[in-house]
Amino acid sequence: MILPIVTYGDPVLNKRGVDISPDFPDLQAFIDHMFDTMYAATGVGLAAHQVGKAIRLFIADATPFGDEEPELSDFKKVFINPEIIEESGEEWTFNEGCLSFPDLRLDVRRKSNIVIRYFDRDFVEHTEELSGMAARIVQHEYDHVEGVVFIDHISPLRKRMVKGKLNDYLKGSFSCDYKVRPYSAKR
Repeated sequence: MILPIVTYGDPVLNKRGVDISPDFPDLQAFIDHMFDTMYAATGVGLAAHQVGKAIRLFIADATPFGDEEPELSDFKKVFINPEIIEESGEEWTFNEGCLSFPDLRLDVRRKSNIVIRYFDRDFVEHTEELSGMAARIVQHEYDHVEGVVFIDHISPLRKRMVKGKLNDYLKGSFSCDYKVRPYSAKR
């Protein structure tokens, strides 16, 4: 099932997620729906926050980057109750997008390496070192479970430059080729 993706302005995007347990209601179906939703929107990552649930869960599928980084050719993972333990290496800039900000791309600086501890969909604990694009995707989605969105990483000047676009999200006056639930202050 394809779920609607919430857009900028929805308060859930700024809430820190809560940990979940293996008995979270319909967890496996929810994870499957998240993958369906992410693929329908042509994304490479999706956090539960983006479909309206402020829980510490996100998914990532970096296989589209497998041609540039062969180690990503099988990088498809579920991250439950994640914790980034360490960020290191050089900061590098990449032009990121976010499914909750349709048709907006911004240069974001992030560290090149991370160590993350998380549970997979079967609640098996993992601690992994990630670098390059895998680290970037995971950092972006991890931000969501912390209640942070990618525009929080840009300068005040750059924010002013995209203010019109952000206001369009708030008014619901944008187009998108995937299923969204635009923010409405009237809810």
